[in-house]
Amino acid sequence: HVAPMTGPQAHLGKDNENGARLAVEELNAAGLEIGGAQVKFELVPEDDQADPKQGTIVAQKLVDAKVHGVIGHLNSGTTIPASKLYSDAGIPQISGSATNPKYTQQGFKTAFRVMANDVQQGKALGEFAAKQGVKTVAIIDDRTAYGQGLADEFRKAAEASGIKVVATEYTNDKATDFKAILTKIKSTKTDLVFFGGMDAQGGPMAKQMKELGIKAKFLGGDGVCTPEFMKLGGPASEGNFCSLPGMPLEKLAKGPEFKDKFQKKFNGEIQLYAPYVYDAVMVMVDSMKRANSVEPAKYLAEVGKSNYDGVTAKIAFDEFGDLKGGAISVYRYKGGQLEYVETLGGGMAEAVKEAAQAT
Repeated sequence: HVAPMTGPQAHLGKDNENGARLAVEELNAAGLEIGGAQVKFELVPEDDQADPKQGTIVAQKLVDAKVHGVIGHLNSGTTIPASKLYSDAGIPQISGSATNPKYTQQGFKTAFRVMANDVQQGKALGEFAAKQGVKTVAIIDDRTAYGQGLADEFRKAAEASGIKVVATEYTNDKATDFKAILTKIKSTKTDLVFFGGMDAQGGPMAKQMKELGIKAKFLGGDGVCTPEFMKLGGPASEGNFCSLPGMPLEKLAKGPEFKDKFQKKFNGEIQLYAPYVYDAVMVMVDSMKRANSVEPAKYLAEVGKSNYDGVTAKIAFDEFGDLKGGAISVYRYKGGQLEYVETLGGGMAEAVKEAAQAT
């Protein structure tokens, strides 16, 4: 399992790792037999610091260690370069959080994801903004594969819905001061600020918008749909919107049980991707069971044929390794909680295929 375990996204990395750890412990407690022998799973955790270079160093380390499968990475910016190394080694890789379309469009038979991608998410968010009566938007992204990818897809959908983009600004995934770009945006009197990036930047950004007297609403994707965003944004979070792939846990058959189990085990709430990472481990092991082998070369073909009833969704993959029919849910930050607003899409597979063909 690979995620940033140090730096500003460490809270998300730990959340991912806990999702994987919970799955591994449950599988070991079940005493599985695969290929006529009892199997014990071991979680090998690595820290890629959300840095693409470190991501490939860690990937090579796991390839050299001859691991049987990789869950991760967390960020698209680390997942994409690392995926080439896993592909060359024939090691199946399932990410529970990397949403940039490029990850599964490289033609690697080893690359899978268990959540909707940014084509689906950007499209849903653009349409949601139009439905809210938004006429103008300023777009900020953090220049990572995730942030830039999501912002680009949002822009396409917003413009197609008749929304005018009045400003485009950039930051990075280490920044904490956004006053300069927000001051420029303030002069546009925009209805909405859309941010492509993570909560470590999004929270302070929402706070600084309020301090500067910017009246615009804030909207972001899954990277800012977290308790940490609300902690960092404080009262400025209130009434703004974000999105998450899939349906809310409480509306899913296995969701409440998972949430309860996770909170008891780790003595804290789910930050973001833990349920998806848990499902990613379970899908990988389910493929091993069906192949009756833990060897990557033998079980890889089964991953693509998955039809697994997970916590987050019924998981089946299309020919790219993308989740079929990924829905997107919109949430409002309210009183320190994420309040469910609505679910969009679910039938966006065609949009994904069109984007892949265009690529």
